Amino acid sequence: MKPRSSAALDHLTLVAKLADLKEDHYRTLLTLSAMTELLLDKGIITQDELERKITSLDSELDELIVGALHPMP
Repeated sequence: MKPRSSAALDHLTLVAKLADLKEDHYRTLLTLSAMTELLLDKGIITQDELERKITSLDSELDELIVGALHPMP
């Protein structure tokens, strides 16, 4: 069994890693939002095209997840 201080240090390390992931996630979403707005503002894509693509990718992901959870024999 680990000493109490070692368990506390492991917990602190995990919390620090989670904080780093949250910062990375925030930066990624911020960049994606900026790029999306620029594409829309410049007329490169339309809101309708974006929504259709989001729906399409979401459906594909759902199918992949269902397939992974319930593989065909």
